[in-house]
Amino acid sequence: MDVKTSLPIVTSAAGAYDDDGHAKRTGNLWSAVAHIITAVIGSGVLSLAWSTSQLGWIGGPVALLCFAIITYVSSSLLSDCYRTPDPVTGKRNYSYMAAVRVNLGKRKTWLAGFLQFLTLYGTSCAYVLTTANSLRAILKANCYHKEGHQAPCGYGDNLYMVMFGVVQIGMSFIPDLHNMVWVSVVAAIMSFTYSFIGLGLGIATVIVRNRDQKEKMIHRTVVALAENGRIMGSITGIPAANIANKLWLVFQALGDIAFAYPYALLLLEIQDTLESTPPENKTMKKASMVAIFMTTFFYLCCGCFGYAAFGNDTPGNLLTGFGFYEPYWLVAFANACIIIHLVGGYQMYSQPIYTAADRWCSRKFPNSVFANKFYRVQAPLFPGYELNLFRFCFRTAYVISTTGIAMLFPYFNQVLGVLGAINFWPLAIYFPVEMYLQQKNIGAWTRKWILLRTFSFACFLVTVMGLVGSIQGIISKKLG
Repeated sequence: MDVKTSLPIVTSAAGAYDDDGHAKRTGNLWSAVAHIITAVIGSGVLSLAWSTSQLGWIGGPVALLCFAIITYVSSSLLSDCYRTPDPVTGKRNYSYMAAVRVNLGKRKTWLAGFLQFLTLYGTSCAYVLTTANSLRAILKANCYHKEGHQAPCGYGDNLYMVMFGVVQIGMSFIPDLHNMVWVSVVAAIMSFTYSFIGLGLGIATVIVRNRDQKEKMIHRTVVALAENGRIMGSITGIPAANIANKLWLVFQALGDIAFAYPYALLLLEIQDTLESTPPENKTMKKASMVAIFMTTFFYLCCGCFGYAAFGNDTPGNLLTGFGFYEPYWLVAFANACIIIHLVGGYQMYSQPIYTAADRWCSRKFPNSVFANKFYRVQAPLFPGYELNLFRFCFRTAYVISTTGIAMLFPYFNQVLGVLGAINFWPLAIYFPVEMYLQQKNIGAWTRKWILLRTFSFACFLVTVMGLVGSIQGIISKKLG
């Protein structure tokens, strides 16, 4: 049985338990930052150079900064909803859905739950796809190094997706987020490592080019300056065949950026790991500010230097589509870091679904041995593990299904755009705003009410654009 559903409400003079009777939480500012970075810096960072190339030199950086500000505002609103009715002394809401249920009622809880699990599930599928791309990129980098850049170094995806799925079945034995701090720390280190490498490779590509590339670039620059007085294409981004195609690509780019930032789905679960002194909402707001500042810096660097490196040839996935493969070992190492990070990131997005399934099954079948009995398993050289048959079966089936979906829709940028749009307004903006208004009893047509509703509506328009553009991209890819 899940710990949170089985422990009685108790107090302890020794301080071994929190006010809700659960084992005392020990998370702090930096563990929360590690969890957030693991959740935020994922496969989305790899598409930012492509997104910047679609929006141009002004639109790209401005969009990244705007999404950073929006994410911080929404995370601050949501962190105050961890306890109800008072954000410091109220009753804890252990999950996103619990907060929605307490503040907005059962009907909206069903809608929020559906969208939350859909996004978590879709993100898991995207991580399977991204990992396979990175594994393939490692093989291609080595192949090009040995055989030359003109060699037919082609590799499929399905085998690598299956390999990642097998690893995730093993990782799914981790009981919950409370036991994942070490995974998040490793994943956060890996995310910074490959972000630095991507940034460095982008800078190197700008500075160090072979003679032919330099001559072509100089020729294009001279022609552009002679005809227009400035280099065309940098302000408006990559040109498209017509206005409609350009709009689709811009909308898709907004969806990709939306996917890269928000972590509302996991915020309350992360906040539930924090110690209660200082108050959890204050620690969470500080952690959000630190994490968003750090990730925005890397996002701007990767997006802008990636665009500067490749211009109109900017790849959809920065590291797996790099235009040069020397030093090949560095490209391979960066993709290996991505893989290690996504192993942990997959679990970050899957654990809320695992926990919800565990709790539902325990409540629905309280006397079931299959659902509630744990068996002690001891393997050589490993610590003992409490195995539950329901967890094993459900989590294995979950991993298999995400792997299968990724095989059916292997379209990196388009999939990220759809997921970003689904997650951005409904879950990262609408519900946090509505819960905040309800919890603070903010009256209609007051100044704060108008500001928050305007904020929500503007983000709704962004979601519509991102969703439409990304769905159109998937349809075009599938039919093309």
